[in-house]
Amino acid sequence: AAFDGGWKMEYIDNLPSMDLMRSEKMTLVQLIIPVESAHRAVSYLGQLGLLQFRDLNDDKSPFQRTFVNQVKRCAEMSRKLRFFKDQIHKAGLMPSPNPASQPDIELEELEMQLADHEHELIEMNANSDKLQQTYNELLEFKMVLQKAGDFLVSSGGHAAAQETELDENIPINDDYADSASLLEQEMRPGPSNQSGVRFISGIICKSKVMRFERMLFRTTRGNMLFNQAQADDQIMDPVSNETVEKTVFVVFFSGEQARTKILKICEAFGANCYPVPEDTTKRRQITREVLSRLSELETTLEAGLRHRDKALTSIGFHLTKWMTVVSREKAVYDSLNMLNFDVTKKCLVGEGWCPIFAKTKIQEALQRATFDSNSQIGVIFHVMDSIESPPTYFRTNHFTNPYQEIVDAYGYVAPCVHQINANVAKYQEANPAVYTIITFPFLFAVMFGDWGHGICLLLGALYLVSREKKLGSQKLGSFMEMLFGGRYVLLLMSLFSIYCGLIYNEFFSVPFHIFGHSAYKCRDATCSDSRSIGLVKYRDAYPFGVDPSWRGSRSELPFLNSLKMKMSILFGLAQMNLGIILSYFNARYFSNSIDIKYQFVPQMIFLNSLFGYLSILIITKWCTGSQADLYHVMIYMFLSPFEDLGENQLFWGQGVILLLLALIAVPWMLFPKPFILKRLHTERFQGRTYGILGSSDMYNDEEPDSARQQHHEDFNFSEVFVHQMIHAIEFVLGAVSNTASYLRLWALSLAHSELSTVFYEKVLLLAWGYDNIIIRLVGLAVFAFATAFILLMMETLSAFLHALRLHWVEFQNKFYHGDGYKFKPFSFATLPDDDD
Repeated sequence: AAFDGGWKMEYIDNLPSMDLMRSEKMTLVQLIIPVESAHRAVSYLGQLGLLQFRDLNDDKSPFQRTFVNQVKRCAEMSRKLRFFKDQIHKAGLMPSPNPASQPDIELEELEMQLADHEHELIEMNANSDKLQQTYNELLEFKMVLQKAGDFLVSSGGHAAAQETELDENIPINDDYADSASLLEQEMRPGPSNQSGVRFISGIICKSKVMRFERMLFRTTRGNMLFNQAQADDQIMDPVSNETVEKTVFVVFFSGEQARTKILKICEAFGANCYPVPEDTTKRRQITREVLSRLSELETTLEAGLRHRDKALTSIGFHLTKWMTVVSREKAVYDSLNMLNFDVTKKCLVGEGWCPIFAKTKIQEALQRATFDSNSQIGVIFHVMDSIESPPTYFRTNHFTNPYQEIVDAYGYVAPCVHQINANVAKYQEANPAVYTIITFPFLFAVMFGDWGHGICLLLGALYLVSREKKLGSQKLGSFMEMLFGGRYVLLLMSLFSIYCGLIYNEFFSVPFHIFGHSAYKCRDATCSDSRSIGLVKYRDAYPFGVDPSWRGSRSELPFLNSLKMKMSILFGLAQMNLGIILSYFNARYFSNSIDIKYQFVPQMIFLNSLFGYLSILIITKWCTGSQADLYHVMIYMFLSPFEDLGENQLFWGQGVILLLLALIAVPWMLFPKPFILKRLHTERFQGRTYGILGSSDMYNDEEPDSARQQHHEDFNFSEVFVHQMIHAIEFVLGAVSNTASYLRLWALSLAHSELSTVFYEKVLLLAWGYDNIIIRLVGLAVFAFATAFILLMMETLSAFLHALRLHWVEFQNKFYHGDGYKFKPFSFATLPDDDD
C-alpha cells in the first residue's frame, strides 16, 4: 500500500505542467554593459519586453542620477510635442495616424527640428494674435460707429421735434446746465458741449450688460441715459477660439466727474470704449476708413492662417513618429538611470528579473546590440541567486487575459505579508484563472438562464469578436473599451446562458416543446394548465431540461424553487471543494507538509461532513424519489443526533459519525500547527536537527500560509497562534456563510425569470389583446425597451457582479493569497500614448 501511494504521488508530480496553472519560472540576472553599447542594449531589451530592471539607485534622487540631463532633454521635447499636438487640435486639423515610413532620426537632430518648429509657431501665433486683436478692435469700432450713430441721429431728431415746447415752457438762462435734469439737457437744441450733455460709446459682452447698467445707474445716482443695441457680428476670442456675443452701448451724462466714474466702470467690466464724432459726415468718413482697413486685415489674416495650417500639417505628418521616438528615448534613459555606473571600468551594471524561457532571447538581443554598436567588449550576462521573492508573470492571450484580469483585481493581502500593494498571485501558487475561464461564465449563466436573452448577448459578443482588428486600433470610450476587452468573457457567458436557458426551458420566459412532447397532461379534458390542481404523468420524462408543462401550473414555483435552490448548493459545494483541493496542490508544490496534515485534511472533513452530507441527501432524494424533509434532517443532526428520524432516515447512522468528525476537525485545524512550528523553532536554536530545518515548513520562503517574519529569529508564538485561530474560525463560519451565499444563484435566477414573465404577460400579451395597431406597437416598444435595458443590461451587470463575488470570496479564499507583485518588464509596447 505504501508503494502504491508513493507511486501515485510520483505520478502526480510528473504530470506535465498546465499553462496558466502556475506563473512562469523567473530568475534574477545581472548585466554588465559597456558604456558605448548601453543605450542600444537597453533599447533592444525594450523592444523584446521580457526583462524587469531593479532600481540599483533607489537611494539617489532623480537629479543625482547619471543620465538626468538626457531625461530633462526628452521631457522638454515631450513638452514641445504636446504643444504641437494642442496647436493642431486647436486649428481643427488631425495628426496623421499612419505616416509614411521615414528614416530613423537622431535625438540631437530631432531636438533641433523641434526647437525650430516651436520658434516658428510661437512667432506665427504672436503675429496672428496681434492681427486678430487689431481686427477685433476695428470690427468693434465699426459696429459702435453704426449703432451709436443711430442713437445720435434719433436723439437729434427727437430734440428738434421738441424745440417749440421747450422754448415755451422752460426758461433759458445761464444756470440751466447746472439746474436742469439730464433728460431736459439732452432734449435741448444745440450742440451737446453747449448744453453740458456728453456721451461715451463702446461695446461690452452681452452677459455683462445688466450688471454694467445697474452699476452705472447706482454710481451716477440715476443721472444718466443708457442706450444699447445688439451687435450685428460676433467677435472671435483669440484665446479660446470661440465667438462672443457683444452689445453696443451709449451712455449720456453730464459733468467731468461722472465721465471719470463711467470710464473706470467700463474698464472694470472689460468694456471697450471708442470715440464717435457727433458730425454725421465725419462718422461716415471714419466708417469708410475702418471698412477699408478691415478688408486688408481679413486678407492678411487668411494668408497667415493658411501658412500656419500648412506648417502644422507638415508637423502633424511626422508627429506620431516623433512622439514615439521621444517616449522611447525617455524610457531608455529612465531605465539606464536604474543601473549602476562603474567609472573605473567604464561600464554599467544592472540587475533584473526575467522568465527562464526568455534567457536565450535576451542574450541574442544583447549580442546584436554589441555588434551594432561596434563595441570591442560584449555584454556579460549571468544568473544570480536571490532571497527575494520573484515577480509573478502569466503568459496570456486575447482569450485568457480578461479572466486573468478578473483574478488579479481580487487583491487579497495576507495578514503576515509585508507586501502592501500586492494584488496578483504569489509566485508559482495555483492560479484561479484556469478554472475561472469555465466556472465564471457558467455561474453567470445559472443566474441568467434564458436562451432568448443568451442569443441577444451572443450577437453582441460575435459583433465585437468579428470587428476585433478594427475596434482594437481605435480609441474607444471607457465603457466600450471595457466591453471590448471582455468580448470573449461575454461570448462564453452568452453560450452558457443559452445552455442554461435550454435547461430551464425559457425563451423570453416562454417554454417550448423543443425536445419532444411533455410528459404530463391535465386530469380531465376541461381543465386548464394554469388552474389545474395537479398534472398527471402519462409518458416518459421530458428528455432535456425542465418540462414545459410546469409553466403556468400551480406547482411551478415550488418545483422550480426546490430545483434551483438544491442545485445552487451542489454547485457551491463543488466549487468550494475545488478550492480546498487546490490548497493541497499549493502545499504539495511548496513542500509544506504541515498545511496538508493540519489544514487541508481537517477542512475537507469539516466541509463535507456537514454540507457534503447535505449534498448526498439531495442527490439521494432526487434519485430515489424520497419525501424526506432535508430541513428536519439537518436541524436535528445538531439538536438531537441520536433521535430516530423515521421516514426522514435515508441510511443507517446518518449524521452521528459525520457530526463527530466535524467537531474533531475544528481543534485539528486550531492547535497542532502553532505548537509544531514552536517546536521546530526551539530545535533550531538548540543546535539540533539541522538537516530537518533545511526543508522545514517554518523557514521555507515558498510556504503559502505560515507566520513568516522578515527575520527568522523573531518568532512570536502568541501571534502565530492568534493567526491560526482566526484562520480556523474564519473557515468554520465561512463554511456556513459561503454555502448560504451560493443561494444567490437561485435567487437571481428566480428574479430574472419572474421579471421576464412580468414583461411578457403584463406588457406584450396585454397590449396584443387590443385590436389596435397603435397600442400593439406601443406595447411592443415598451417590451423591447424593458428587455434591452433591464434584462439585457441591468440583469447582466447584476449577475456578473454576483458571479464575481462568488469567485473572489467563496472560491478564492480557500487557497489563493494574492500576495505577489506583478512582473512589469521594460517594454516599448506598454508605454503610454501621451508621455506626460
